[in-house]
Amino acid sequence: MTTRPLCTICARGGSKGVKNKNIRPLAGKPMIAYTIEQALESGLFDHVVVSTDSDAIAETAQKYGAEVFFRRPPELATDTAGKLDVIKDAFLRSEEHYGRRFEALVDLDATSPLREVSDITGAWRHFLEGDFDNLITAMPSRRSPYFNMVETDGEGRVRLCKTPDSSVVRRQDAPKTYDMNASIYIWKREALLRNDTVFLEKTGLFVMPEERSIDVDSELDFEFVEFLMRKKDA
Repeated sequence: MTTRPLCTICARGGSKGVKNKNIRPLAGKPMIAYTIEQALESGLFDHVVVSTDSDAIAETAQKYGAEVFFRRPPELATDTAGKLDVIKDAFLRSEEHYGRRFEALVDLDATSPLREVSDITGAWRHFLEGDFDNLITAMPSRRSPYFNMVETDGEGRVRLCKTPDSSVVRRQDAPKTYDMNASIYIWKREALLRNDTVFLEKTGLFVMPEERSIDVDSELDFEFVEFLMRKKDA
């Protein structure tokens, strides 16, 4: 890469699972502040851009050092709007606003405040070292589709989600699987703009530990993250 990547943080105002979660106080700071501070501390970016439809989120993001020079259009701020379309919108607006071309983008989810700066820099390093068009982060899955995750056939009968090549009698012997944690996404410019799915032929994986992989999507998630933060600071 001959230029530094752009960082985007996407945070809409209409969250329903946890009301106003992006700016709700979490262990003393608005939740989005953790992600902004991590991005700035990483030293990887010239610009940390927040995409939002909310004036309150925009004001908070700017207070903690992010750049907010546009409001997300209404059609990209609905419950059904795809995250990838939101990222593309922020990316193209940033190229126009800053008058420069970014060869790569790093998107950090505001609802993953437990990540550490080392996760961001480690994922970026792994992306550069591998022959990847994009990269996702995940944690080792608790359950395996080869061993104890089942699906139904529509008539109440169950079967394993995935059939292994040979019988698996212990979960530890099953092929390794991972749960996406929605924490960090990295894209090469052309791969981002030309595709409508995260999963490409050259999609890389960066594994994070479970204790830094919680995505806040419910009140229980929020309370658990706050508990872990306060325990860490105790």
